[in-house]
Amino acid sequence: MPKMKTHRGAAKRFRVTATGKIKRAKANKSHLLVGKSAKRKRRLRASDLIDISDRKRMNKLLPYQA
Repeated sequence: MPKMKTHRGAAKRFRVTATGKIKRAKANKSHLLVGKSAKRKRRLRASDLIDISDRKRMNKLLPYQA
């Protein structure tokens, strides 16, 4: 069986932590920022972890990272 290919779009967007969880950036931080409060924009800067229910899907996209 040939090697599985890593989904390059996913590889650029997600990182795997030392404990094996998958880290992601939050959405809604690219444009239309004038209408968002400073508190909201500050919270959007922080990274987040993907939900446990998405874990199987992410393992298919990132077969050698996750």
